[in-house]
Amino acid sequence: MHKSAARYLIFFQYTGTKYSGVMKTAADQAVEGVENHLESAVRKLKPVNEVSVVISSRTDTGVHALCNSAHVDIQRRGDKPPLLEQDLVDALNFHLKAEPIRITRAYRVHSDFHARYRAVSRTYVYRFASGLRHHTEMPVTERDLCWALRDTRLNIDAVQEAAALLLGTHDFSTFRALSSDTPFKNPVKTLEKAQLDPGVSFSQRHFHRDIQFWELTFKSRSFLYRQVRRMTGALVAVGQGRLSVRQIQELLEARDSLAFPQNLTAPAHGLFLTNIQYRETDLGACRLAEQ
Repeated sequence: MHKSAARYLIFFQYTGTKYSGVMKTAADQAVEGVENHLESAVRKLKPVNEVSVVISSRTDTGVHALCNSAHVDIQRRGDKPPLLEQDLVDALNFHLKAEPIRITRAYRVHSDFHARYRAVSRTYVYRFASGLRHHTEMPVTERDLCWALRDTRLNIDAVQEAAALLLGTHDFSTFRALSSDTPFKNPVKTLEKAQLDPGVSFSQRHFHRDIQFWELTFKSRSFLYRQVRRMTGALVAVGQGRLSVRQIQELLEARDSLAFPQNLTAPAHGLFLTNIQYRETDLGACRLAEQ
């Protein structure tokens, strides 16, 4: 590659409601992925090289992200120096302004850096609300951003007890949905965090109804396909009394995706990818090399 080529790690956020997911879709599909728009924005910078944005963490249709990441190579024309990190952020956001997608940070990284494989942890938060008679009682500011549980009072102690069973290293086969890459994915994952906390909402201070918001937080180096939504659905079912704590243990021990109860997966719109962590040595590698 030309000496002015540079690889960047970019962090970005998006509201996933209008997209097919984060991954790129074919040109003939009616609904695009977030990656389509990211690559389009990079192309408008007129790089010499063919543009390919490599996403670190896949999210499905309707799932949101406050912090996803990707790497991209940009080779500028002639002898132009590599773009400064903040200049890249500003330029991409200018071209993305019509979309609910924003670049939050960029780092110049080494040419062998890989956004997906260098990540050391990923954190997801699932938001849901209880105390509603009907989903139409959800404040409009929470539309498509929170799961409305109808006529529900949760047994919080039971949810927390069940969540504790998921912590540590397990074969999570039961909690993954089957997909084309299932045979190639190791179902053994280490869950560092599975925690239920009271949630917050702007509308709570101004919307005078007794609605309680909740957040389930999960942290691991990586997750299986729909693992977070399945774990959430199962834990909520425990809180509602539809499953017992013991049944969560039995599902975990079954190690069989087909053993997961039908219609128990939490809907996509309450899920947020909130953080992806990398080693500081990876993020500062190019700066140190240039000093």
